[in-house]
Amino acid sequence: MALEYHVISTLVEDKPGVLQKVAGLFTRRGFNIDSITVGESEVEGLSRMVISVHADKKGLEQVTKQLNKLVDVIKIKDITKNAVKRELCLIKVHIPDEKARSEIMQYTHIFRAKIVDVSEETLMIELTGDVEKINAFVSLLKGYGVKKISRTGLTAMARGV
Repeated sequence: MALEYHVISTLVEDKPGVLQKVAGLFTRRGFNIDSITVGESEVEGLSRMVISVHADKKGLEQVTKQLNKLVDVIKIKDITKNAVKRELCLIKVHIPDEKARSEIMQYTHIFRAKIVDVSEETLMIELTGDVEKINAFVSLLKGYGVKKISRTGLTAMARGV
């Protein structure tokens, strides 16, 4: 079966070990989690977990059923098709000369990113957007010499009510 990209939003109890239980279900099915983000939700005592994974439909259905059986899991929703998806990326790029600095600053403006740290030899840039936007920006900067990249992983929220 072909693996498809899925984004799963899960509301869970904010307790130690819940992340490990949820991730373990995907691991036992042989699915590699692309990213997983966890943070406070709108309900006190509950956290929202956003998981992006490549999985076949049947396997994902089985994982979802098993997740629903966990006491700590309150709600699960596949938001792959109708969601706003974002990621945060910090990129430290080498500045070989003033021409490069100017070009990188122009790219930063075009991509609506922010320069958050400046030194004589590097710029640190903060960019928020979908995965494709971040990948395109990183690709542009590779020719200058990317020193470090730190990405948060995907977070998402279903559109509408």
